[in-house]
Amino acid sequence: MTHRSRRSSIGGTLAVAFLAATSTLATTGLLSAGAAQAASLPTISIAATATTATVTGPLESGGANIVSSATGIKEGSLILFLLKPGATVAEAEAYLHGGKGKGDPNNSAELGTIVFDTELASGQRGESQTNLAPGQYLVLVGLNEGNGEPKLASTFKVSPAKAPAALPNPEATVRSIDFAFRGPSTLHDGELVRFENEGFLVHMDVAFPVKSMKAAKQAVKYLLAGKEKAVEKLISGPPATFAGPLSHGAYQQEMISAKPGIYVQVCFMETQDGRDHTRLGMERIIKITK
Repeated sequence: MTHRSRRSSIGGTLAVAFLAATSTLATTGLLSAGAAQAASLPTISIAATATTATVTGPLESGGANIVSSATGIKEGSLILFLLKPGATVAEAEAYLHGGKGKGDPNNSAELGTIVFDTELASGQRGESQTNLAPGQYLVLVGLNEGNGEPKLASTFKVSPAKAPAALPNPEATVRSIDFAFRGPSTLHDGELVRFENEGFLVHMDVAFPVKSMKAAKQAVKYLLAGKEKAVEKLISGPPATFAGPLSHGAYQQEMISAKPGIYVQVCFMETQDGRDHTRLGMERIIKITK
């Protein structure tokens, strides 16, 4: 897992605070919202390139189905950031390019909230559900190749809806806290699951598969000890990205469609002193079943 290079990019500025937390191993579209669950929701489509994004759909507050697509992006991320009232796009751009994050993505809270963070790859269609509050949003596109920072690709405004759509109730909820995961340790294919950050810090939610429970337990020991190189040998396939880095209170939900098996769920964000959250308890063993 070559997370280190990308984690070094996650600190520093507002832009890198938004960088999605997928492994640099090849990833697949393991999660997508079910058509039946999403049918009653307004759909917002976001078509992205490495530098631009086109946003279409009813931009009103409430539950929404976010459909993402990409052109010319091998592996990247799509991030939605809600500016605080009074904060401007110009201030955000200055933050992006001015190195004001000082190595800590949580500093982006002075401008707003990371509300949505998902994968992007050409030829793949992403689909997840979230709740959009009224306000000014930034659309950022991050490229996972190298240490490049996400770019401000577009902006849009969400107006208050007269009758906001409600998200369907999830069948399970997995919560990130400081510093652990809470919720069911067995998820099922076809199950609508909400992934929510209830911690005060920015957290991500990803999981990598291993071949056995013995390997999973060994991976947990290595992670607690900070031995990432040793963990690499235990990974048996592409990781599932449930949510990239999200601010406190943010959530998104998807229908599970990952390959059944044993996974190690992790958050690879860093503390101010450079320790991975995995070393503080943000790893656990989960199962995905049919």
